[in-house]
Amino acid sequence: MRDRRSRARHGNTGACAAVLWDVTEGTRRAAVVVIGAGQAGLSAAYHLQRRGFASAIDEPGASRTFVVLDADAAPGGAWQHRWESLRMATVNGIFGLPAMPTPPFDPDAPSRDAVPSYFAEFERTHALPILRPVRVLSVRGASDDPDDDLIVTSDAGKWTARAVINATGTWTNPTLPVYPGSETFRGRQLHTRDFASAEEFAGLRVAIVGGGISAIQQLDEISRVATTFWYTRREPVFIEGEFTPETTGRDTIAKVVADVEAGRPTGSIVSYTGLPWTPYARAAKARGALERRPMFTAIEPGGVREADGAFTPVDVILWATGFRPALAHLDPLGLRNDLGGIPMRGTQPVADARVHLVGYGPSQSTVGANRAGREAVARVVALLDRELEPAA
Repeated sequence: MRDRRSRARHGNTGACAAVLWDVTEGTRRAAVVVIGAGQAGLSAAYHLQRRGFASAIDEPGASRTFVVLDADAAPGGAWQHRWESLRMATVNGIFGLPAMPTPPFDPDAPSRDAVPSYFAEFERTHALPILRPVRVLSVRGASDDPDDDLIVTSDAGKWTARAVINATGTWTNPTLPVYPGSETFRGRQLHTRDFASAEEFAGLRVAIVGGGISAIQQLDEISRVATTFWYTRREPVFIEGEFTPETTGRDTIAKVVADVEAGRPTGSIVSYTGLPWTPYARAAKARGALERRPMFTAIEPGGVREADGAFTPVDVILWATGFRPALAHLDPLGLRNDLGGIPMRGTQPVADARVHLVGYGPSQSTVGANRAGREAVARVVALLDRELEPAA
């Protein structure tokens, strides 16, 4: 194996360092590659910059550099893909970035416009080295040695890195249940991520499947213009108040931490906290739309077969069944256990100290993404500092 301590010191020597850092022709080098530029990825980028890391694009010969690879064509993370009718008045508001207070928003502004504009301003203010659109295809070790570099392969070329901070979220990995008879359905089936506005369902009979916040928001909207039927696997549990960090609380975070440390796959935050009685949930209840049905047993050409055997004709099935972490590009690293989960200690998978997951586990959704970015950077810095220590 190459002497990494020697090579790290060479990074301070100026122009020749760029040659030393290039492992293969056409492959670029960054000490840290951040994958994803949503809330968690921008937090990590901010803290890397604050700890003295330079842009791998503008200063490739610096000793400590970083780059952010983002699959989207514009700033905003998953927010830019939210449905058109989702307004700032109904979002939970927990999308703030470090050192930049959220500005006052018009409650009627579409969240898919307002939040990305805030993210874009953050990127401009800090001049972050973000390349987009760049889709990461795989991350693997340069060799079997766990102390060797990581190779990040994208649709725009390769990068070598000492560490990777992954912040790819869940939006690109929707959960679509396989249900008996779904291929025979003559109506329309779509997932939450494909929903645009309620108007396209006006006058139709719509089955909405799912017990999360998005399901309730879309149930409220669609039930104003269509006949709706709400299905969940389990009886939903509602809690008083809005969905905030206080709602989740230390007990909830402790439960999520226990799951990820044990390597158990985690559910949505709502699966730990229960559903908040938001204004839109109360509005749906007042109209009689918030009447939950047990999950249907099969899908037929013209509708669904209820748990009690009755048949309900429907025109549309909306699968508001959530998302899973988008981590397939990390599969070459072998981070998962037999349960399909990734055992974690903080932001670091137990199986590989070179990788950190932010916006995952306790920091998924609105819970702790900024803190996770800071923690991951602190651990990366500690890793690089140890490698600079003289050999005993």
